[in-house]
Amino acid sequence: MAVILVALGAAVGAPLRYLVDRAVQGRHDSVFPWGTLVVNVVGSLLLGVLIGGAAVGTVPGSLVNLLGLGLCGALTTYSTFGYETIRLLEDGARFPALVNAGVSVVAALGAAFVGVALAEALWA
Repeated sequence: MAVILVALGAAVGAPLRYLVDRAVQGRHDSVFPWGTLVVNVVGSLLLGVLIGGAAVGTVPGSLVNLLGLGLCGALTTYSTFGYETIRLLEDGARFPALVNAGVSVVAALGAAFVGVALAEALWA
């Protein structure tokens, strides 16, 4: 059953990633990959809330499978982050590449920590 829940979540997360990325990137006339940054930070925040909720016994494992592993796993994208950072470097946009690498890692990890803290504050 867990595999089916993960697959269902991923079936929503992957197209959602594409649509959010295109919508966000379409609003910015910039080489910076804003869309990927947004999906990675939002997905990390949601995963943090789910994991924090599961840790205090409020969020069931089936919901973690569906939304955490499935949806968030497909919504967030480390491979695209890596590709876009390398592409920026190859295009000579060194500063945006360094900013993307630093901000993406710090913001996504920070969002995950905030999500866990938020869940624990709400449900503990």
